[in-house]
Amino acid sequence: MGQPVRDYLLTLCVTAAVTYLLTGPVRKFAIAIGAMPAIRARDVHREPTPRLGGIAMFGGLCAGLIVADHLFNLNGVFELSNEPRALLSGAALIWLIGVLDDKFEIDALIKLGGQMIAAAVMVIQGLTILWLPIPGVGTVPLTQWQGTLLTVALVVITINAVNFVDGLDGLAAGMVFIASAALFLYTYRLWYGYGIEAAAPATLFTAILMGMCLGFLPHNMHPARIFMGDSGSMLIGLVLAAGAISVTGQVDPDAMKLFEGSERQATHAMLPVFIPLLLPLTIIAIPAADLVLAIVRRTWNGQSPFAADRGHLHHRLLEIGHSQSRAVLIMYFWSALIAFGAVGYSVHSASMWIVLAIVALSAVGLVLLLMPRFKPRAPHWAERFVPPRYRRPRGHDGAVASPLAYGERAELGQEPAQQGPGDAQMAPESTERTPVAVGVSGVNGATAIGHRSRFSDRRKADSPH
Repeated sequence: MGQPVRDYLLTLCVTAAVTYLLTGPVRKFAIAIGAMPAIRARDVHREPTPRLGGIAMFGGLCAGLIVADHLFNLNGVFELSNEPRALLSGAALIWLIGVLDDKFEIDALIKLGGQMIAAAVMVIQGLTILWLPIPGVGTVPLTQWQGTLLTVALVVITINAVNFVDGLDGLAAGMVFIASAALFLYTYRLWYGYGIEAAAPATLFTAILMGMCLGFLPHNMHPARIFMGDSGSMLIGLVLAAGAISVTGQVDPDAMKLFEGSERQATHAMLPVFIPLLLPLTIIAIPAADLVLAIVRRTWNGQSPFAADRGHLHHRLLEIGHSQSRAVLIMYFWSALIAFGAVGYSVHSASMWIVLAIVALSAVGLVLLLMPRFKPRAPHWAERFVPPRYRRPRGHDGAVASPLAYGERAELGQEPAQQGPGDAQMAPESTERTPVAVGVSGVNGATAIGHRSRFSDRRKADSPH
């Protein structure tokens, strides 16, 4: 058991290292070729930022597959299954389309057609859904056309869900990392817990996907130095869909031998088997909900479903007053709660404490969601270990400064005023906090919605000088 885990960790670390090391040169390359579009009305970043981060992520994918092919416990996946080659073929195609879009911004319908072709390429090489476990019916085999249509639909939905959620620094990469970690735990349990070798490709895919996201995140966290672009978001969406398709449509539930005993016991034991049918939906629940809401919203307003706007879930979080970092962490929290909750329930479906824990954590998440202005302050002894925004602002004399001094003024988008000789002795009570409306630029970093006065020097940012 230990050796396979070490092989997976080695594959993950190599993938993460290659992705991390390639991202720096890719950033310079993106700047050199001009893959750094001007800031649009719906964007939340303050300066033009290069794209094409998907090039580094694709390099990490290739490195992970090469390393796995040379490891004793993992090379059997390549010998017994054609799914890794199918994944690489589809990933290369979708990555190429994404690179062209990051540079030239190709039409949305062309991208949709490319996504369908990439999914079809994987289906032709064997990465497809063969059967579905249906509650009350059992395992239902699918015809070739049914499997193809369902596979293509799942790939397209997952790719666009991940692409839609890629709107804040580190959001898409972090959410996909969480989803792939949950899926890895489930597939690893199927492979080594039940001895189902058909789950091996999905386990490898999710380990590599975790490495791709983990290696790219240091460059993409707020403030991001590079964006993954469509070349990255569509790529990780396709890899995530490939892992879900493999474990859902390739693993035969009969191999888990859960149908012994009375009918009631068999029905109860089948609950974990139905989880793979729902797991691909739970791990992308937040992006999928955002995708559905965006389509309904745009269609209702008479717009194209592919028209970009500022109505996504992360935009809503910014609008009510959350900072970028806090909005990302909230999205992380909900993604982890749904994904790991589903995996935990698949392991112990009879445990009531899992349901109670999910309910309790959901309540915590709602509290965090509805408290955008709450900012924890670290104790004095821990201030040196936390970011500056969590430290208590101090004046020149070392005393705690007024609420609008220094760090707080910076958060409100104000420059600290030049102080005179007697300003340091000003009483804290003499300074009053100026009320600022929610959604206005500068509230706790919520600069994406409302007034965009910070772009008053847009000409400077866009000029070659």
